[in-house]
Amino acid sequence: MKLGIFGGSFDPIHDAHLFVAEVAREECALDRVLFVPTLRGRHRDPPQASPQDRAEMIRLAIASNPYFGLDLSDLDPAASGYTVDLLPRLQEKYPDDDLSFIAGGDSLVRSPWFRLAEVLTMLDRFIVAPRGTVSQAELDEALGEVPYELRKKVVVIDLPRVTESATLVRARLGEGKSPRYLIPEPVFRYIERHRLYRHSIVARP
Repeated sequence: MKLGIFGGSFDPIHDAHLFVAEVAREECALDRVLFVPTLRGRHRDPPQASPQDRAEMIRLAIASNPYFGLDLSDLDPAASGYTVDLLPRLQEKYPDDDLSFIAGGDSLVRSPWFRLAEVLTMLDRFIVAPRGTVSQAELDEALGEVPYELRKKVVVIDLPRVTESATLVRARLGEGKSPRYLIPEPVFRYIERHRLYRHSIVARP
């Protein structure tokens, strides 16, 4: 099975996440995409919502898509938050599957990836989704120290540049405004019911 791994804070999951996952699944002929929320982002501020709330919002968001799933491996208290440490655990968990990792272009360019070349050795493909104003030149620079043979595993999928972000969702909620239609309706109702993201606003994608 060709398995896509979509890691991130998902604080909260929003419609652009789902769109990126679906395009990656179609363009790269993935059999399934697993959303893998991280306990802590090594290069970001801590998530505002609890691991339990973020996982439940993912479950609600993906419930209608049989090709999407949720994996909680990176919510383990012992998880380091680094992809290079997560992938061996997933390889052990899914030994018969070819793993591809899905990441936003902004994540690759704006955040230093720990042992990126080693990450690529463990993957069938590294799927990059264009985000915001990230250029091809910036992507090339981010991959500059990766050996050529490994760089061939990097695939940039063809989709409109996605500008929606969890930062925007949190900002609107923090200002008492509605994030409706930026997030799936079940997620909107969950946030309303549990009154999440009502206080501080963190400028993080």
